[in-house]
Amino acid sequence: MDNWSRSAKISYKRWRNPELRGEASFVSQIDEHQGTDNEICTIASRRVDSGSTSGLKKTEETFTVEAALEAFGFGKFQIKMGLLTGLSWIADAMEMMILSILGPQLHCEWSLPKYKVALITSVVFIGMGISSPVWGNVSDKYGRRVGLTICMCFTLYYGLLSAFAPVYGWLLVLRGLVGFGIGGAPQSVTLYSEFLPVKARGSSIMLISAFWAIGAVFEVLLALWIMPTHGWRWLLGLSTLPMIIFVCLCFWLPESPRFDVLSGKREKAMATLARIAKDNGKAMPQGKLIAYKQDGRGQIKDLFSPQYWQTTLFLWFIWFANAFSYYGIVLLTTELFQAGHLCETTHRTTTELSCSLECKYLTSADYKDLLWTTLAEFPGLLVILVAVDRIGRKKSMALCFFMFSLCILPLYVCTGRTALTIFIFIGRAFISAGFQAAFVYTPEVYPTANRALAMGTSSAMARVGALITPFVAQG
Repeated sequence: MDNWSRSAKISYKRWRNPELRGEASFVSQIDEHQGTDNEICTIASRRVDSGSTSGLKKTEETFTVEAALEAFGFGKFQIKMGLLTGLSWIADAMEMMILSILGPQLHCEWSLPKYKVALITSVVFIGMGISSPVWGNVSDKYGRRVGLTICMCFTLYYGLLSAFAPVYGWLLVLRGLVGFGIGGAPQSVTLYSEFLPVKARGSSIMLISAFWAIGAVFEVLLALWIMPTHGWRWLLGLSTLPMIIFVCLCFWLPESPRFDVLSGKREKAMATLARIAKDNGKAMPQGKLIAYKQDGRGQIKDLFSPQYWQTTLFLWFIWFANAFSYYGIVLLTTELFQAGHLCETTHRTTTELSCSLECKYLTSADYKDLLWTTLAEFPGLLVILVAVDRIGRKKSMALCFFMFSLCILPLYVCTGRTALTIFIFIGRAFISAGFQAAFVYTPEVYPTANRALAMGTSSAMARVGALITPFVAQG
């Protein structure tokens, strides 16, 4: 007797690993076992007859979180999620841009030697490098919302305290703790990506990356306004404003339904999906949500399974190189502007040159040129927004690295300030675009069970590259 009744169409991702196809039936396979190809297939999902072989009419429909998100599409809910998670990106960008402004100021105000100035920057990246896998593990075990909220509160607290640091030692400790907190900011991408339908995922993550550019530009404008009159302490304090807004609004932030399903919290996942459906003006799928509890989440060994170890190592190198190049060009910008026209000073003696560069505050012209080069984040975003869906994630990253290298070469020769600004502008546009492509690719290629940990470890490798840059750019 045939126990199957009517069929309904359900969308799913084509299996990336053929060996997984025979492990279980379709209904027991969820996001964890699906590949990352953007191809969507449609099959007939059959309703299981819950009665005996006598053919009762009672049937039970089932659906997955992935199928529900595809049905809801991109709408009002995702826009609100993008704005809220974008605040953490703004905070991250502002804390990073502060480093290129704080160093020259403290070099003069506290008469710090070069290595101590570089250490102020490096200690932030050391904190980020240590904490990124920690926040990833917390997010995989206790929830993306939990990890992101705690790290923002942590960063806000020590960010405000660092504005009151009385001496160099205290500033070093507090900025290191700020770095430890801000290491969890990439989890905002993990959280946001798990609310997106497949077709909108690439472009949506690109658009949320615009908040990084907004934060970087806002920090330079804030410094241009605050530094000449109020000094660096006010700048550190006011730079926490995006985190204050995030903490005030984080009560609205929902947990990822994918995470709730893996945690066995079907009712919470259903409530979140109902909330998305209401905001987007869509109907909830009929039937029962498939829940598959998985206890072994956030384990580092899963990143080195036969299926993922090559991807993990390659991504770690890409994040390392991207961060070294990106933060290198950011920190080097103020150094190059302060150095002036080196070709014009070659006739001076070594002693005169070293004295002229011993202590020099950033001027209004320096801040304006820094603003121009920071605005490069926006054209970089447009470049990658077009490239990432046309030529793919991997080719986009390769193209950005190549163009960045071409733009850096002219900086090795004597050039005027205008030409210097143009080359830095173009180079920063491409390296920031490459960084955003990495942020799109990484959460897509890993399953839900260890996606946050993959983002955390990749971010940690980026911080390793970044902590080296101050001794190259500012040393």
